[in-house]
Amino acid sequence: MDTRSAPGAAPVLTPAMDRWLQDTILNSTPVDHDYDTELWTLKILVELLQRRFGVWVADSTVALHLHRLDLSCQRPCYRAAEQDPEAVAHFLLYQFPKIQRLAEKIGADLGFEDETGVGVMTRAGRTWGAVGHPPVVPATDRRGGYNSLSVITATGALRYTVTEPSIDGERYVAFLQQLLRGRTRPLILIADQASFHRSAPVRQFVLAHRTQLRMFFFPTHSPELNPDEQVWNEIKHRQVGKQPIKNKPDLRKRLYSALKSLQQKADKIRSFFQLPDTEYAAIPDSA
Repeated sequence: MDTRSAPGAAPVLTPAMDRWLQDTILNSTPVDHDYDTELWTLKILVELLQRRFGVWVADSTVALHLHRLDLSCQRPCYRAAEQDPEAVAHFLLYQFPKIQRLAEKIGADLGFEDETGVGVMTRAGRTWGAVGHPPVVPATDRRGGYNSLSVITATGALRYTVTEPSIDGERYVAFLQQLLRGRTRPLILIADQASFHRSAPVRQFVLAHRTQLRMFFFPTHSPELNPDEQVWNEIKHRQVGKQPIKNKPDLRKRLYSALKSLQQKADKIRSFFQLPDTEYAAIPDSA
């Protein structure tokens, strides 16, 4: 039976249709329904309802029902298609617990390291303006920037360095030396598989300082597992990216200021370990 309704008519979606909408959005993508996109839109859902149930409803009606189902339109978290789910599962179920046991055995602090580039043209954020007339914000078109490294722990500690040249094995060793300076406990680092992490100078340094430093790696294409990724999301997208950067010296000043400010916010850093993909690492830490 065709339950088609005219545009503007009262909603005709039944509880069964609501359940289908919820299951379809949460357990499939438009690609599974022959659309050339991974992102759900109201237009696609209207078409699918019409295709499956012979029902036509307005976009606004579908939106109303989705809100009632506790669904909302959100910016997605993108995950690398090259990621190996089995490698991720092995890391979470076997490798990381083993690292935890090692840290406990040798009395080590457990740190998560990440690196990024921050450019003069880094921009983020939104502002208000008249409809149809996007606001104009003055911004430099000069190029250049800095490369940065940071390490955080689940207790809210943050260490960082900022350098102009690109990071290679020798510069990473200098950062490791900085991390070890003045430490009274061993340090276990978990990092991505960037080439300089596995370079000969780094391997030699870690081996020569084995009683002070151990190093392990995340599975490839798995940045969401690293809580330290959130340091650079915070710095680039919520702080520096929203500021009126004039030139490289100004960027350097603002970058150091933002990092120093974040370093003093242990609660904020601890929150980076409370995300669905990072809560596995929210462990007691004595750093």
